[in-house]
Amino acid sequence: MTQPTPIRREAARRPRLLDLFCCAGGAATGYQRAGFDVVGVDIAPRPSYPFTFVQGDALSVLSDLIATGHVDQFTAVHASPPCQAGCALTVGTNASRGWGRSHVDLVTATRTLLEVTGLPYVIEQPNGRAPIRRDLRLCGEMFDLGVIRHRNFELGGWAARQPVHRPHRGPVRGWRHGVYRDGPYVAAYGSGGGKATVPEMQQAMGITWTDVREELTEAIPPAYTHWIGTALLNTRVEVAA
Repeated sequence: MTQPTPIRREAARRPRLLDLFCCAGGAATGYQRAGFDVVGVDIAPRPSYPFTFVQGDALSVLSDLIATGHVDQFTAVHASPPCQAGCALTVGTNASRGWGRSHVDLVTATRTLLEVTGLPYVIEQPNGRAPIRRDLRLCGEMFDLGVIRHRNFELGGWAARQPVHRPHRGPVRGWRHGVYRDGPYVAAYGSGGGKATVPEMQQAMGITWTDVREELTEAIPPAYTHWIGTALLNTRVEVAA
């Protein structure tokens, strides 16, 4: 089996954040804008990832960092483990089709390792039955984006206030239950049925460095993690003071 590239210890001018299951870097970009240097880890090659990237199994890389003590080069960890075991697309009505029944729960294993690090962490998941605390729930309307894209975040070792959920300005554009609706938001998932084009997803979420549809449909808008990263840095400063 190919061994993951080691993460080298470097003198960082800014706090470093480890971005696990990083995909194309939507979350990473928000954290970078908030003030972090980011290192991403993903099992798939991500040539568009805009920061330092390590290809490898995220939990194996984290385990190695813990075992070697090199995890202390990081200030915080963000993780977006695959959610097929409990996301809205694989439970409920879709469960009758056999979806969501054979997926591995990576969320619990991720949390277990994150707690061992002793670092503040963030676990992100979409709506569904994924076993996380919903310490934060963010929506594109909070940041004037062209997507709704609700996302839930568990915060470990720190806390942040919940922003007010602003009323949606209308429906998501596209077909649903045989009815076409127009609206101010695009559907940044799937294809067909009025779903967003790649350029529309890029514009709606503020992600311009990848044009891979699969990466865009899985992405976290950087505005979300910019807000979270800023709150985390402010919390850490207050604790240090």
